[in-house]
Amino acid sequence: MTKMERIEDGIYRQNDYINEVFQLDDFDSSKPDFYGNIPLDYATMPQLDKQQEQSESSTFSKEVEWGGRLEFLMACIATSVGLGNVWRFPFTAYENGGGAFLIPYITVLILVGKPFYLLEGLLGQFTSRSCAKTWYMTPAMKGLGYSQAFGAFCVVSYYSALMALTLYYLVSSFQSELPWSFCRPEWKDCIDDSMFKNVSEDRIATIQSSAELYFRKIVLQEYASIEDGIGVPSWHLSICLFLSWVCVFGVLFRGVKSTGKAAYFLALFPYIVMTALLIRAVTLEGAVDGILFFVTPKWDALWKPTVWYAAITQCFFSLSVCFGPIINYSSYNNFEHRVDRDVMIVTTLDTFTSLIAGCTIFGILGNLAHEMNTKDIAKVVRGGIGLAFISYPDALSRFTFMPQLFSILFFIMMFVLGTGSSAALCGAVFSIFRDHLPNMRQWLLVLCVTCFGFVVSLIYITPGGQWFIMLIDYYGGTFVAIIVGILEIATIFWMYGLLNFLNDVEFMLGNRLSAYWRACWLVITPVLMIIILIYTCATYEPLMYDGKRFPDYAYGIGWFVLVLGISPIVWWIGQKIITNRMSSFTESVKTAFQPTENKWGPKNPKIHREWKAFVTEKKFGAQSGLIKMFFK
Repeated sequence: MTKMERIEDGIYRQNDYINEVFQLDDFDSSKPDFYGNIPLDYATMPQLDKQQEQSESSTFSKEVEWGGRLEFLMACIATSVGLGNVWRFPFTAYENGGGAFLIPYITVLILVGKPFYLLEGLLGQFTSRSCAKTWYMTPAMKGLGYSQAFGAFCVVSYYSALMALTLYYLVSSFQSELPWSFCRPEWKDCIDDSMFKNVSEDRIATIQSSAELYFRKIVLQEYASIEDGIGVPSWHLSICLFLSWVCVFGVLFRGVKSTGKAAYFLALFPYIVMTALLIRAVTLEGAVDGILFFVTPKWDALWKPTVWYAAITQCFFSLSVCFGPIINYSSYNNFEHRVDRDVMIVTTLDTFTSLIAGCTIFGILGNLAHEMNTKDIAKVVRGGIGLAFISYPDALSRFTFMPQLFSILFFIMMFVLGTGSSAALCGAVFSIFRDHLPNMRQWLLVLCVTCFGFVVSLIYITPGGQWFIMLIDYYGGTFVAIIVGILEIATIFWMYGLLNFLNDVEFMLGNRLSAYWRACWLVITPVLMIIILIYTCATYEPLMYDGKRFPDYAYGIGWFVLVLGISPIVWWIGQKIITNRMSSFTESVKTAFQPTENKWGPKNPKIHREWKAFVTEKKFGAQSGLIKMFFK
């Protein structure tokens, strides 16, 4: 029995049951179905013979597919397991309750992260389209795709700057003496490796190490205040930034063909290095104290809303949901691929990697505290970017056995992690331009996108660039992602309809999704997201960098970036309502939010026709109510 015959057999048996229970024998099939379209009638629907069907199928071919089933999984791992797992998660966990942070983080992962990841994976695979064209289900919300791409570009623009810093440190690690391990004569109040043993414990948190001064004065050439301007990029960081974008271009220039092949290395190599670093970390003196410091829970933190907000932002940042790459990657899947299994693997592996990275980082920081004669590990920890480029290099320089080797391994791992995430985010941006310029050569289009990204990223490697990283990360990344996430859920499950989406997924995968996914999508996930957005707005405080306030114009730039990020959503809603003018405003709005005929659904014409027949027969299911939706 073919797939279509199995579907039809199941549909007819279901309809017999529904007719018996709900007495729908007199249902008028000439009326529009729940999609707003006149239902198809098998009796009158034109039938294609096998020769016509084969001819139609041969004229359609997906632009490209993954070379193998594992390529999608590897690409998702390379996307989600990135820089955020190594330098953002450990400090976020430490700052928000230590081991206790795992409770809100895993809770958020189960109730928000996994549902979002699966949703975007299903959406891309079902439509075989980019993050903009997926929204034919509700044309007025097409702007969501452009807002996703905007957020992705904001993140990848400063990700590439972090890759440039990583590359600079990688090259510096080949010197006979690590350059951040000793003080320069012109640095006042500098303490290097040889001096720490003579420093009292109460002074450790107030002094500046050679690693910190190296990062600020030599690498960044940072100004004392943003009021002094942002300066111009240094030539050495500009070269590193250029090479970073060359690597992103190398992954993307042949589209999914080159991405799929690179994904194996980008996904697997970091684990080899991470394992080596973990083994080395746990064998160091003081490592156990550092790991215990990381995992020891502070239970009172669970009652703080800031901890739950940190869990959601870390989850979004780590999994790369609401930025478009998951939709983009899954659009290259075979239509019947079990994307739900891949989602469970990736999200679980992402959390496991974060924990391993945290133990590795804090194990080495525990050794740093031991070397500095302090039991308070908090005194040697730097937050954010400082963790990766100050605290960790400082700890590596104190290794007695081949510090250069472990420094090289660490920064290679960081660079590979950054490349995987950056390529995925840049690919989401590239897909938008490909939709508008389908006849342009792919490598040339990728070249244009990466060149533009390189020019924009130059601002982050200026002496004042770290200020802008914080600004764009908050307003263009986190804030935009939360708003897009709420609207994404509302569009699919409150406008298009949960039952409609479940029918689409059932047609694609051959089975109905469990009540867990339905409850999360319809109620739990959107409610949690809305609460977080309200909390973010209610407790908003101006950003600070190193305890210093941004100038007023900088906050203006931040709000402008946020407005720019969500403006496509507003513009498309207005544009669709105006172009679909009806006799009344209500009718115009209703039409603007209805699925686009012949554009929404599977891209393959043959599968699209089978899907239309499937959902038409499923129209009776809409009468069975909310209880059946969850417990069928």
